[in-house]
Amino acid sequence: MGYGAGRAVRGQGARRGGAGAAGGDADRRRGVAAGVTPGATDGAAKGGDTQRALRRRNLSRVLREVAAAGTVSRAGVAARIGLTRAGVAPLVEELLRAGLLVETGRAAGGGRGRPGSGLTVSDRGPAGLGAEIDVGHLAVCAVDLRGRVRARTAVAAANRHSAPAPVLRRLSALLAEVTSRMAAEGLRPAGLTVAVPGLVARGSTTVVHAPNLGWRQSDLASGLAGIPVPLTVDNEAHLGALAELRLGGGPDGPAPSADFVHVSAATGIGAAVVVDGQLLRGARGFAGELGHVPVYPDGRPCGCGGRGCLEQYAGERAVLRAGGIAPDAAAHAGPGARIALLARRAADGDAAATGALHEAGTALGIALAGAVNLLDPRAVVLGGALAELAPWILPSLERELAVRTAVAPAGERPGGCVVTVSRLGAEGPLLGAAHSALATVFDDPIGRGAPAHSPQS
Repeated sequence: MGYGAGRAVRGQGARRGGAGAAGGDADRRRGVAAGVTPGATDGAAKGGDTQRALRRRNLSRVLREVAAAGTVSRAGVAARIGLTRAGVAPLVEELLRAGLLVETGRAAGGGRGRPGSGLTVSDRGPAGLGAEIDVGHLAVCAVDLRGRVRARTAVAAANRHSAPAPVLRRLSALLAEVTSRMAAEGLRPAGLTVAVPGLVARGSTTVVHAPNLGWRQSDLASGLAGIPVPLTVDNEAHLGALAELRLGGGPDGPAPSADFVHVSAATGIGAAVVVDGQLLRGARGFAGELGHVPVYPDGRPCGCGGRGCLEQYAGERAVLRAGGIAPDAAAHAGPGARIALLARRAADGDAAATGALHEAGTALGIALAGAVNLLDPRAVVLGGALAELAPWILPSLERELAVRTAVAPAGERPGGCVVTVSRLGAEGPLLGAAHSALATVFDDPIGRGAPAHSPQS
């Protein structure tokens, strides 16, 4: 699943002098029970919080390792994260009691001897709840600990310039539908992350500005108060990039690069920059507003107040209009139907459709050239509607990059920036939202993943 197993956290201190054998044994027993190595209990008077943090961290490491392995023995977990089997045993038992792990058959161990019983993450219990608000649709999905989508629903919706309250009421109804289906399968939401096409204040649930929705300073928490789980709100392009990090390679594909620019297009165009596997958010959380980069300074007026913005040439509305797709075409066929219609026309050689996509690719190439020159990413990943339209966008996009970047794209210079197409397509932001909510369980398995009645000692 790509949540990143790693080395277990160990205590750093070693008890020195004066302690009798009985005291040392007691300390060691306490250390093992906390999930840390013997000798890691120095400074007990001030170290209670540290011990709890170490235990939480090691529980997280075990859960991540089992999720990454699929099925693995206790010995295998110990070998992978660098703890003794005695140190791993109480951590595993706690995760089993919490219902986050289950035992299944036999699995190859991490050392000599008979294979131990296999451990795998549960397909019941906590799940990540993701939602997407877009101009033309609302969508909700639930993802379990194994990374599988267990429930999903989406509806067409005319959200452009709608007040937040009615949109959030409709979204709440979809969330209630999905959580009901989750409950029937033994799942419960551990958290909710909502993807929106706009600027979100860092660390808040407030949409500062979503031009295509017409929202300003809109706090989504009050409108979603009926969903009693922790709420996160984030930009849809950021969540699309997180989905690319965790899922982009697919079950059998290569791992995605840790340095890339993810471009997501729906009604608007957003981007996310990932450096060393971390999302670059900017000081206020607004990084990535590629759609309002001016590609033609004296060009078409934009709703943001500027002129010649990329969105006016490569955004969904602009491309559909230039491609001859009427605003009401395929209006009742569900999200993405008009983009699919444009793709079919382009495949049939329709001049208006291919011309619109050529212009969109040119504008994208101009905008992305600056990002490539500035950031030197390994890849540019096209997601959202751009993924479906990539065959007709890529030629002009890559041509612009080739002549405008200091380092030519891969193919002309080994190791350069390559343009790739996300296999997640328009599903990226929604999946990223659900996996973002699920990640909180892996960060704090007992605090965020256990049922309310479980002990949290």
